[in-house]
This record gives sequence, C-alpha cells and structure tokens, in this order.
Amino acid sequence: MNPLNAVQQRVGEMIFDRVAGDEGPARRDRIHLSTGPRRYGPDSAIYRVHSDASMFIGGMRALLLQSLHPLAMAAVDEHSGYRGDPWGRLQRTSTFLAETTFGTIDDADRAIRIVRAVHKRITGTAPDGRPYAASNPHLIRWVHVAEIDSFLRAHDRYGARPLDAAGRDEYVRQTAFVARGLGAVDVPETTAELDEVLASYRPELRGTAAARRTARFILLNPPIPLPVRPAYGVLSSVAVSMMPWWSRFPLRLPYLPVTEATAVRGSGIAMTSAIRWALGPGPSRGLSEDASESTS
Repeated sequence: MNPLNAVQQRVGEMIFDRVAGDEGPARRDRIHLSTGPRRYGPDSAIYRVHSDASMFIGGMRALLLQSLHPLAMAAVDEHSGYRGDPWGRLQRTSTFLAETTFGTIDDADRAIRIVRAVHKRITGTAPDGRPYAASNPHLIRWVHVAEIDSFLRAHDRYGARPLDAAGRDEYVRQTAFVARGLGAVDVPETTAELDEVLASYRPELRGTAAARRTARFILLNPPIPLPVRPAYGVLSSVAVSMMPWWSRFPLRLPYLPVTEATAVRGSGIAMTSAIRWALGPGPSRGLSEDASESTS
C-alpha cells in the first residue's frame, strides 16, 4: 500500500469508527450483505443522497432545524441522552438510516417497528406546560420534513451527483415511506409539497433555551478529539450557512450572506470532497452510516 492509500484508509476508518461505532463493521456487513429483496436500488434517488458525503452537513443542519419545535426539542432534551452519550445516539440513528435505505425489506421494516415502539414510551411535559408524545404524528412529520429538507439541500449544493427536478421529487416520495411507517400522516411526496409543509410549521417554531443549548453543544462543544476540531468547525460553519435566514436569531446563529456564499461554500466543497475521498466509493465504506436525528 502506498503512503497516500495508507492515509486514505486511516482517515476513512477513523470517520467510520466515530459514526458507526465498535459494531459498525458487523452492522455494515449485515445491512449490505444480507440476502433478500430491497426497497431501493443503487439507481434510486434515496440511495444517491444517503450514500453521499454531503449527508454530514445535512445531518447537522437537520439537528439544528429540528430543535426549533419546542415539543420535539423537549422530547429530545429530556429523553435522548444526547449530551451524555452523543456518539451512541449518532450511531443508533445512522444505523436506522442505513437499514431503511440500504437494507433488506425485512430488516428495514423491523427497524421501523422498533423505533415506533420506542416512540410510544416517550412522553412528558415541555417547559411551557404542554404535553408531548414522540408518537404524535404531527411531531413525527416535523422531524421528517426538517430532516429530508436538510439532506436534500445539502446534496443539491455539495453532492457529487446532484439530482434533477424529477429526482428531487423521487427522493421526497421515497423517504415518505419511512415517515408513514413511524406514524406520520399527510407526508409530502414532492419538493413543492415539502416546502408547503415546512412553511406550515413556521408559526409553531421558536428558539427555546433547550434549543440554544443544543446548538451550542453541536456547534461549539462537541465531544471530539482536538486534532479533528478544525475539520469539524468547517462542517459546522457550512451547516449553519445552510440554515434558513429566519432560523438564525432564535438559535443565536450568525448570518453573513456574503461570507457564506464565498469562503464558507468553498470550504464546504473542499471538506465534502475530502470526506468522499477518505471513505471511498459507495455506501459500503461507511456513508450509509451518516448522521441525522429523530425524537427517538
């Protein structure tokens, strides 16, 4: 192995180990090598988006955007343990995403049933006095649309092979299956419907103390080794640059449109290219283990 390949392998393994965990290789083999029919093939839109390095940016944006719903944020803040075990939560969530995208139909459906059962146990009262339940179809739909909007926008900007208009609608339609399986209703199936649904939630969104704590944790205080903090800082800056303008003040995020359109965007292209190089082609090298979030 030449030195460049050795570096590529070491960096790729480091990224994969952090995102997938100690059991990552075994899970990857189970997801990709198990025999049986699969819901989506390599040519599908969902496969293309979820196997791309842009998911690292999309996942971070999804976390920030999802936090703006007070009830969804209360469920995460009080039940997820993301601050005590952030990497474990990331690894569980990334495995779910991989199973439902790349796994056999049986494995994907089993993963959906497990998460739906977990949601039924998550209930409580938000700081504003309102009750919440992670199984609430309205909250599940919010988590879903914030997530796929983030994944799709990150892929549009930083993906290796961006989708055309038909492909973007295909992606929204394909991701709707899991959302319905988890209990969401009136799930969007086109990008136009996705925009409409997201806009309909705007009156419910605001920056709570828990949401701002989450943003600080994700962006400023992640539990990562010092040597990789500069690279993580680039990813977090790019994720912030993709947040809607109206979401910045509630989360106390900066809004620098000129810098974001130039220096930050260039950094995002460079970083996703580096991750793509390190992980190599195809989801089997670990991009199927990318990050997103849910109320589970």
